[in-house]
Amino acid sequence: MASTHAIAPTPSPKQTLKFLHPVHPTAKTLPNFLNPTKQPKTPTSLSRIRANAANSEGCDRLQEFLQNQKEYKWGFVSDVESFSIPKGLSEETIRLISKMKKEPPWMLDFRLSSFCKFLTMKEPKWSNNVYNPIDFQNICYYSEAKKGTQEEQNRLLRDFERLGVGLNKQGEKTPQLAVSAVYDSSSFATTHQEELMNYGIIFCSMSEAIINYPDLVKKYLGRVVKPDDNYYAALNSAVFSDGAFCYIPKGKKCPFPISSYFRINAKETGQFERTLIIADERSTVDYLEGCTAPSYDTNQLHAAVVLCRGCNNSLLHSPKLVEIGSAVTWKYPSVILEGDDPVGEFYSVAFMKNCQQADTETKMIHKGKNTRSRIISKGISSGNSSNCYRGIVRVMSNADNARNFSQCDSMLIGDSSTALTKPDIQGKNPSVRIEHEARTSKITEDLIFYFQQRGIDAEKAMTTMISGFCSEVFQKLPDEFGSEMNMLLSLKLENSVG
Repeated sequence: MASTHAIAPTPSPKQTLKFLHPVHPTAKTLPNFLNPTKQPKTPTSLSRIRANAANSEGCDRLQEFLQNQKEYKWGFVSDVESFSIPKGLSEETIRLISKMKKEPPWMLDFRLSSFCKFLTMKEPKWSNNVYNPIDFQNICYYSEAKKGTQEEQNRLLRDFERLGVGLNKQGEKTPQLAVSAVYDSSSFATTHQEELMNYGIIFCSMSEAIINYPDLVKKYLGRVVKPDDNYYAALNSAVFSDGAFCYIPKGKKCPFPISSYFRINAKETGQFERTLIIADERSTVDYLEGCTAPSYDTNQLHAAVVLCRGCNNSLLHSPKLVEIGSAVTWKYPSVILEGDDPVGEFYSVAFMKNCQQADTETKMIHKGKNTRSRIISKGISSGNSSNCYRGIVRVMSNADNARNFSQCDSMLIGDSSTALTKPDIQGKNPSVRIEHEARTSKITEDLIFYFQQRGIDAEKAMTTMISGFCSEVFQKLPDEFGSEMNMLLSLKLENSVG
């Protein structure tokens, strides 16, 4: 996932035709940009030409309208002193990363084996995304912010507070959310570890888990998403830096949601997250994730692998993803349901704008008996953006009575955006039940005007409709995240309507 500025289309020259509305002739609202002056009931050749020109100009004006957006408030750059290894990708790079992280030999062997597989693979070309070739030799694969002194720690802490990520909540009586915070390539803080340990739940950084819980990591690392699963999985397996680790033992319910938050600050640096969530038999966990980066004029690469594994009778509410920022997004979370009676759920919202592109996928793999899964995906496309969703549901031959429900909804704003849905369903057991629903809707000027007649301006009308469209996902977020997402949508829509 590259985080960079989306390049908006160049506005066309000012038009000569006037855009009027019969009720509010001077109001600066979306219908004024879309509705040209009404044409005669019996059009002449000249009026047809004018009508076509008006429609074209209406689209151009909409694109100009969509480009006017508020400043991306998470795009700030912090003056943080860091240590970064030289750019370039080689076996020496892999060994240097492992040495800096003080990893055991078995972890270095895993990395080197993955790197050998990466060298034999080719970058996939099947995505709908269009972007310039990635120069993997022009990326820094490890950058660690200095945090040895209290002043350096406070500086990083202020960054996370500015991002809305609370890390000073260890003393709260009723924790609402446990957070594993990663800054560039290394973990900065993990909250509520002691409270979770009282339940027997392990929650720490991936680097800490490799050192302190090697047997658990060895057992599950690379089992859900194998290094040779795809090109970027092999790259991540070779150079991954840090992430979250959580193990919920048999019969335990995590008392509050856990989450990880990734911040990229260093320029021309890749962030390679590796997160491992293990829900043992009859256990329950709710996992969320977020990532932000500055708005640089050069590309950044965030290539992550999130491993979620549910065992017998476990309930894995994971992951919940909201994607609104990067210029190009590939996102393929995978969940494997093994053993008897596990449940997996996936919720996501992708909001693309201007020239942003998203090609996202969810994999639900049913291996055990009586497994249940639910996929809810919401995609919003505006401007010249594109949103492609690929849902993969695979039910193995021994997965008796497996059940899956997938719902993929798309919303289009404007005439130039696109939405695609490509389901891939494979059922190898005659007792399975798989359901797939897909809907595409469009926000029209009539809907906007309906709100305006009731005293609600165009931007608030758009925010209301989109929040309602996404409510099924936002309701699954903790209160603080749900309100944050609605605020974020308002930020995206203010002065842009899309």
